[in-house]
Amino acid sequence: MVVNIAQGSASPKIAAKNQQALRQVWETIEPDSCPYRYNFHMHTIYSDGRLKPEELIKQAITIGLKGFAITDHHSVAGYQVAQACIEKWQQEPSFCDSLPHLWTGVEITANLLDDDIHILGYAFDPEHASLNRYLTGTAPTGNDAEAGAVIDAIHQAGGLAVLAHPARYRKSADELITAIANLGIDGVETYYAYTNPEPWQPSPKQTKQVKQLSATYNLFNTCGTDTHGLSLLKRI
Repeated sequence: MVVNIAQGSASPKIAAKNQQALRQVWETIEPDSCPYRYNFHMHTIYSDGRLKPEELIKQAITIGLKGFAITDHHSVAGYQVAQACIEKWQQEPSFCDSLPHLWTGVEITANLLDDDIHILGYAFDPEHASLNRYLTGTAPTGNDAEAGAVIDAIHQAGGLAVLAHPARYRKSADELITAIANLGIDGVETYYAYTNPEPWQPSPKQTKQVKQLSATYNLFNTCGTDTHGLSLLKRI
């Protein structure tokens, strides 16, 4: 199922913070939603990726993505460049009908159960004061790095918080999801390719485990390639 989330005449800045539209999409996410319809985890040259935002947008259009988010580490600079491209191309007939919905996004390193984890933020106001300390280009420290503090900051900025790749940490997905659900996380990155297969597909064992946990705690399931290389169809 594909939700109608076309940018239309809406300002890209407003569309990027549309939490309701994002919730509607997440309610429809399935194992094959990524990477050809939706993709909520990708990096640009503004953190540790190789794609320029302009290249990323053109690739997203070629693939036919309906919606996505750029999730650079501790930065929204890549998102801002991409948003400017969409704003420009929205005025061009050759582009306007094929532009995907771009949401604000970020990936923040946090601490949970004495383990370093990554929290993805979406549909937030990038200029909100609560996020200032998380958008400096470097990982937070001290109390700012606590998972609860990161989630609260994303929520204060009007966004949604998701635990990235829950089965990639020292602690088990069971332990981490149980703990972070109690801190108010909104979702988990259920569909993720842990072994970087080609073509991209979510890892069956981890997907089953995370999906069971998301159902237990009533969390959204999201998907993403975690792209760091030159193709949005795989991680590296």
